[in-house]
Amino acid sequence: MAEKTPAPGRSLAQKVGLFLGPGLFLIIVLFFDLEPGKPIVTRMAAVAALMAVWWITDTIPLFATALLPLILYPLLGILSTKATAPIYVNSTIFLFIGGFIIALTMEHWNLHKRIALLIIRTIGSGPSRIVLGFMAAAAFLSMWISNTATAIMMLPIGMAIISQMESEFGAAETHKLALGLLLGIAYACSVGGMATLVGTPPNLAFARIFSITFPAAKPIAFGTWFIMALPLSVCFLVIIWLFLTRILFRVPKHVKIDKSIVEKEYKGLGPMSFEERAVLVIFILTAVLWVFRKDLVLGFISIPGWSNLIPHPKLIDDGTVALVMAMLLFFIPTRSPDAESPTLMGGEKIIDNMPWGIVILFGGGFALAKGFQTTGLSTLIGQNFAGIGQLHPIVMVFIICATMTFLTEVTSNTATTQMILPILASVAVQNQINPLLLMIPATLSASCAFMMPIATPPNAIVFGSGRIKIADMARTGIIINIIGIIMVTLLYFVGPAIFGIESNVFPEWAQQMGGGSK
Repeated sequence: MAEKTPAPGRSLAQKVGLFLGPGLFLIIVLFFDLEPGKPIVTRMAAVAALMAVWWITDTIPLFATALLPLILYPLLGILSTKATAPIYVNSTIFLFIGGFIIALTMEHWNLHKRIALLIIRTIGSGPSRIVLGFMAAAAFLSMWISNTATAIMMLPIGMAIISQMESEFGAAETHKLALGLLLGIAYACSVGGMATLVGTPPNLAFARIFSITFPAAKPIAFGTWFIMALPLSVCFLVIIWLFLTRILFRVPKHVKIDKSIVEKEYKGLGPMSFEERAVLVIFILTAVLWVFRKDLVLGFISIPGWSNLIPHPKLIDDGTVALVMAMLLFFIPTRSPDAESPTLMGGEKIIDNMPWGIVILFGGGFALAKGFQTTGLSTLIGQNFAGIGQLHPIVMVFIICATMTFLTEVTSNTATTQMILPILASVAVQNQINPLLLMIPATLSASCAFMMPIATPPNAIVFGSGRIKIADMARTGIIINIIGIIMVTLLYFVGPAIFGIESNVFPEWAQQMGGGSK
């Protein structure tokens, strides 16, 4: 009889979290009265503490923790199940779903690989430029598709080049090239995701939590975010490339890269199929419709949004665009005899590959933000942090960026973002600071964890190649973490112009924050 493989046990952190979470919950409920006369505030704090501990320690799956509001809110008198459930399904969720369907279709027809190889062919020549080509391709694709999928696709191509170089020049001579290329791929995947709302889950979480917390404010539009974050992403990418190839991992001059590997990979794709062309058109149209949906103010010029041309522009949002364009994929017929479905995308593939855990995780974060707002816990937190208002806002932003960057080295960046943003909103309101000045840097910093293999999926994927030691990643990553903290902090001087933030003016929409405002 075959011996059974023992089931994996819980880690020490998970065991600690299993008891610490409920323990904190009971201690807060039984022994604290955070706001006399309003026990609901204390109960909400207990729920937040439990979810925070379980999210940080990964005691149970993240999506399972995200379901707790549906159970605890009704039991504790915070919100009914009927009121809580709709929070999990909203326009932001459908923006994610629509964007993911388009991204999955690109992967299905290998369009993402063609785009990546084309960028590498165009940019790459010498070792440093090949690294730049890989990074540019990874960053561009990560703006639109999963950074995990991008890293998985880019790694075999990069490893093929590294293996060829090792056979020609030896492992010792090409070690620096291997480190620079592999780390460049991982870091570019994270940096590229910062540029768009759909590029990484924390960005979408921010957009929705902001609208829940401040319903009177204008929603965060795809184009507005893109104009702000794209230059940051590009500058950050170039700085990382220069640091990797010019300072830390300079490749010996005699080591030359044979571009035939990339050429062979590209030619192996064959001519562009009808399906690839169709998906490319939909992809480009979707990006254009997202960016130009609302008026874009570029300082000296204002570009009117196309939604102004339709009868009810205020009823259209980025989620609408995502769903319309994604739906087209189920109508356009394929011409390939080997196609798995009669149209560009089949329903079964979507059902099987949709990351439903992330969808539920989003919902749990939105429910947490709603609980903060409804119970007044957000206002109480803001009052307790009123003292930090004496700091200059840029100092506050720096502290927030540093905290988020290093915290997400060991925690889920999506879950951490969803825990922190409602608190930052409360702190901003209490100190009469525009909440965007604190919430946007925190969101961007959630994507700036570069030290540890567990920090992001791309880090873990390239670490799995066996060519990188933890010490290599940590030594390189801590410097890039610091660069990221500084760059996001400096956005304080640029972001306000893009989002229409007037210096020293507390917006009216922020005064209408739920749970009691100033």
